[in-house]
Amino acid sequence: MADDRKAFLLRTDPLLWREIEKWAADELRSVNGQIEFILRDAVRKRKGSAAGEPQQAGGWPTEQPPTP
Repeated sequence: MADDRKAFLLRTDPLLWREIEKWAADELRSVNGQIEFILRDAVRKRKGSAAGEPQQAGGWPTEQPPTP
């Protein structure tokens, strides 16, 4: 199956890039994976949910923090 993800160029401040790199390393993700995670979370929060549960926007799985 071909990768259907959209590629695009992102220009960002070097300080912001370093912070995202550190965050990604802390969560054992690539920088690309971390940016996708951040964007998915922002879209999920923006859309909200009538039942108060995370929505699956665009068909992606909703990542939730581990249950203690």
